[in-house]
Amino acid sequence: MGIRSITLSDFRNYESKTFEFSDGVTVIAGENARGKTNLLEAIYLLGVGESFRAKRTEEMVRFEQELGRVSGEVPLSKKDIINLEVMVNGGTVMGKIVNKRKYLVDGVSRRRKDILGYLPLVLFRPEDVDLISGSPDVRRKFLDRLMIQVDKVYEHSLSTYEQALRRRNRILDAVRDGTASRYSLAFWDGLLIKHGQVIQDKRRELTDYINGLFEKSELFRKLKVVYDLSVISESRMAQYADAEVAVGYTLVGPHKDDLIVKEGTRDLSIYGSRGEQRMAVLALKMGEIYYLEERGKKKATLLLDDIFSELDEEHKQEVLRVMSGRQVIVTTADEEDLLMFKKAEIVKLK
Repeated sequence: MGIRSITLSDFRNYESKTFEFSDGVTVIAGENARGKTNLLEAIYLLGVGESFRAKRTEEMVRFEQELGRVSGEVPLSKKDIINLEVMVNGGTVMGKIVNKRKYLVDGVSRRRKDILGYLPLVLFRPEDVDLISGSPDVRRKFLDRLMIQVDKVYEHSLSTYEQALRRRNRILDAVRDGTASRYSLAFWDGLLIKHGQVIQDKRRELTDYINGLFEKSELFRKLKVVYDLSVISESRMAQYADAEVAVGYTLVGPHKDDLIVKEGTRDLSIYGSRGEQRMAVLALKMGEIYYLEERGKKKATLLLDDIFSELDEEHKQEVLRVMSGRQVIVTTADEEDLLMFKKAEIVKLK
């Protein structure tokens, strides 16, 4: 059903602004630095519970304000509507220490995981080329942000794994300094192995699904995603035990995994042209859409952040094709792009 409306209060450059969206295509048009990407970031915050670009939560709060707020109406059916809200701050409000992010569903305080799944989202940005050419961390985040929207077991294992990893790394650092015993690692080793294996099994399932789609696609059938996992097991952790103490952090596990996209035997991150890399990104995004919809049992809302200038005609037509039948929110600074969306709602930012 998508998102019906969103209100931004002291969020980025917005003091107070409400936007309404159609069930089809809504185009947000305006010159650069008018807040188009900020709006998509706010929608993404409601759906996924985090920003796709802010390194610190307080970056999302309007300058010289303590608290930013985003709230949106999301239809669950023709009659039922749920209100999602996220409040962001720098860690203190009116002199009191508070959580930097607060999540609410229909006005009731919830955890981040409780808002996931109501508003499934797929984001397209020019920066997505980093999915191919960037660091492994970018590709792991791609997997995680997709999976947590539709798989509560994955979300739980990922959250538990990340907390255990931070704790284990602190202990490793203490063991290296002689202030803790290696026996202190035993509990955390077991926790990492248990939840790390869940994460890797589900990541493998996802990459197999995407490869299955590629095999059926005329446009992407030459592509293949290779899941390069850092196997986590009792024997591997024992193998790296001394090395981990020496460096003070964990050397194996899902936090070291990577994805490699190949055309034939060519690794496109190394040997692909810029055009081939953008094609591979589009292929991954198509896989993301179909996986999200199949597992989540509802249509995804597509957020397209000024991407058409980056695409050739063939891939532009593929994006237009996949937009059909879905809610799409598009930003553009190019008036000519409006010609592609004859039945779209147009919102112009000034």
